[in-house]
Amino acid sequence: MTINEQEIYAIERPHPRLLWLYIVRSVLTGPGLIILMPLLIFRYITLRYRFDPEGIHMRWGLLFRNEVNLTYARIQDIHMTSGLIQRWFGLSDLQIQTASGSTKAEMTIEGMLQSDAIRDFLYTRMRGYRVPASAPISTSAPAAVASANGPSPAGDAQALQLLSEIVAELRATREALERRSGQ
Repeated sequence: MTINEQEIYAIERPHPRLLWLYIVRSVLTGPGLIILMPLLIFRYITLRYRFDPEGIHMRWGLLFRNEVNLTYARIQDIHMTSGLIQRWFGLSDLQIQTASGSTKAEMTIEGMLQSDAIRDFLYTRMRGYRVPASAPISTSAPAAVASANGPSPAGDAQALQLLSEIVAELRATREALERRSGQ
């Protein structure tokens, strides 16, 4: 599935299937339904996303407002998770981690059908690659980033020469250590 950059910028809310996922999760808790259902419904109603050229913004909450703003440069890793019930609804979560030192994700984007395309979009942005506005984002975007940011042939020759020098130096060090231990 290809998705245009402008379509990603237009995403503001999770897909309506997320509300149904929340309802199923609440029902499966049994007696916890009374407490969990209103909390998850309020979360769904207040959950907002904003993708822009600088970063991702997410906010939710009615009484206790939570807001997370991440620039693309701060993103360190992106994990896509999808449980059994989520897969049944066609949804998945994108867990975005930063170098904050926390073991949990800094931001979790929930309720997206186009998670693969959004993940690829985030990978290209976190690496600093700018996609022309007319080009669609596809699942091959990370490969395009690697080829666009990869070294040139002249850089390959320099890297090969440097690696050869390192190997020669390591070999000389190993031989010196073997002579020394043999004495």
